[in-house]
Amino acid sequence: MKPLILIVDDTPANLSLLANLLKPSYDIRVANNGAKAIELAQIEPLPDAILLDVMMPNVDGWTVCEKLKAIKATTHIPILFLTAKNSLQDEEHGLNLGAVDFISKPISPPIVLARLRTHLQNREYQKLLEDKAGWLEMEVQKKLSMINRLQEASITVMVSLAEFRDECTGWHIKRTQEFVKALAQELATLHIFKNILTPDHIEKLFKSAPLHDIGKIAIPDHILLKPAKLTVDEFEVMKSHAKKGADMLGKAQQYTSDDSGYFQAAIEIAHYHHEKWDGSGYPANLVGEAIPLAARIMAIADVYDALTSARPYKYPFSHEVAYDMILDGSGTHFDPAVVSAFVKCRSRFVEIASTWKDGPK
Repeated sequence: MKPLILIVDDTPANLSLLANLLKPSYDIRVANNGAKAIELAQIEPLPDAILLDVMMPNVDGWTVCEKLKAIKATTHIPILFLTAKNSLQDEEHGLNLGAVDFISKPISPPIVLARLRTHLQNREYQKLLEDKAGWLEMEVQKKLSMINRLQEASITVMVSLAEFRDECTGWHIKRTQEFVKALAQELATLHIFKNILTPDHIEKLFKSAPLHDIGKIAIPDHILLKPAKLTVDEFEVMKSHAKKGADMLGKAQQYTSDDSGYFQAAIEIAHYHHEKWDGSGYPANLVGEAIPLAARIMAIADVYDALTSARPYKYPFSHEVAYDMILDGSGTHFDPAVVSAFVKCRSRFVEIASTWKDGPK
């Protein structure tokens, strides 16, 4: 199929001359004014190039070029000005508007044909590069998608191991994951957090939250599955799961050479979600903002779910009681800013708890 050329000129003799010159090698579309040129340039099939006069009544060539370059569908069409305006300033102006060439009238037919052919070839090369770039982008996305699926499969296996060894938690993993997302999204509306809690970072927190208790894999069964309150010594062993979980995830991070920030979020959550705002938590007795934000968010999600869920050693508290207990912990156990976010999305917590409610034990 021949390339399609749009010829724009208000002089019939010029249109006839250019049409006869180009017909042997090209399909032709003509416009005798600027407004018509803008219309015809957007009709499929789009022109492969445009030969454009400058001095036309009403809508001149400068305006036509400027408008076509502003339209997504036509912005890449090569425009060659053919005009009696031949000053350096005119040529500079035309090229600045986005034209690829500036040919002075009276035209030389061989020059017009040669330059048109050159710009059509350049456009073909450009299309090939764009197609190649698009293909490469698709291949990269395929690889990234595969990596993400493998990562998510690995996470699922790790979480399943923790769930398998601690069956009493039911839907705890899913609920806390959704709680973390709700809190992070609410905090992201605040100026101090909006540059930290981007949608991408919130997605990392959402995916890594299920690993908060992965260290429990290393806790002996007689302690992890004990159907009663732990002794002081047993609780010391149980507390070690925070560091053990962070160590496990740290090794995974080294093996995968992960630079996406996913494992870092998971490590912070696993290691520090039992820290308290006043420094009385574990394992490092961190105080205030020294506790990573991801862990401060996870702390409320984890405690709220523990309060409202049944355990072998306790009955569940109501949402109202749990809500009051979280508020009472503001500034001591919990970051006040995260507690404020919790208050604002209280109804969302109730909805999540209801959606992912544990069945009878």
